[in-house]
Amino acid sequence: MKIGLYFGSFNPVHVGHLIIASHTTNETDLNQVWFVVSPQNPFKQSVSLLNEYHRLHLIKSAIEGENSLRASSVEFNLPKPSYTIDTLAYLKEKHPEHEFSILMGSDGFQNINKWKNYEVLIANYSFYIYKRPGFEVTENFGASIHILDAPLLEISSTHIRELIKAKKPIRFLVPDVVKEEIEKAGYYKG
Repeated sequence: MKIGLYFGSFNPVHVGHLIIASHTTNETDLNQVWFVVSPQNPFKQSVSLLNEYHRLHLIKSAIEGENSLRASSVEFNLPKPSYTIDTLAYLKEKHPEHEFSILMGSDGFQNINKWKNYEVLIANYSFYIYKRPGFEVTENFGASIHILDAPLLEISSTHIRELIKAKKPIRFLVPDVVKEEIEKAGYYKG
């Protein structure tokens, strides 16, 4: 099976993430997209991160019933911070029957040469890149890339957290089930 790995903090997952993942499975040769919840991104502070199990639960709730989308906790038991190359090595060993690719935004791809062992990544994996405004893919670094024309919404998890702290509504930014879970558990209020 061809699987696109969509790495992120997903703090929280929102409709923009879900639209990109759904578009990718509908419009490319990838059979599934796995949301790989990163416990700690080496490029981000972990201070404002909701516990990784809570973030995983929110994704599972959001994608329930979608066979082409899956939530993955693979990085929870790997050394932190999480490096994509290490996660892919682990997945390749555990699931040799699958062909893994990386799904990411054009903003992140511009910095791929700053990633740990990026040369190994671009030599061995395909990249499915959705365009972000202001971040054109002008350099492919020798990677096999597929540019997606996915519908984009200017939604950020940071903005959603700010709205929650300000006691403003987040309806329509996240799936209803995610909104209900956040409200019930009191996530992001502090």
